[in-house]
Amino acid sequence: MLEVWEITDRQEKLEIAAEILYQLPDWFGIPEATANYVKECANLDLWAVLDRIRPVGFIALKQHFAAAAELYVLGVLQDYHRQGVGRQLLAAVEKHCQEQGIRFLQVKTLDPAKENVSYDRTRSYYLAMGFTPLETFLTLWDAGNPCLQMIKVIEQINGTNEIQE
Repeated sequence: MLEVWEITDRQEKLEIAAEILYQLPDWFGIPEATANYVKECANLDLWAVLDRIRPVGFIALKQHFAAAAELYVLGVLQDYHRQGVGRQLLAAVEKHCQEQGIRFLQVKTLDPAKENVSYDRTRSYYLAMGFTPLETFLTLWDAGNPCLQMIKVIEQINGTNEIQE
């Protein structure tokens, strides 16, 4: 049975992120960038989907402002793609965002200007999950990897998205 768990132990976060990301070279094939993702996960909110005791997917959230956060990194082992793992992880993050009053969730991914079948699937997933393309940054990562920023409005528990002052 696949279950989502919030992971709070820094070392466990590092181990889960490394175990999964290094098995996804089609998405995380730049060693320095992958190492940085793993390192950053220790300091972020992180949820993992476990198949019994084995981590098969995780998501890390980076909060930038009181009402805005970033889906910093998401990884799901390829054998578990299209089995609802990503949906479970995103649902856990959205619930957390609702509880914390976070209204905007962004994600950065490879822009479609750079042809890549794996990232075509990634963008399709984000679109299906309600994210909307917002802006392309041609050199945020580097000139060969244009970045697409996508955003999702998180429906608040009280059912509104009014700005509270």
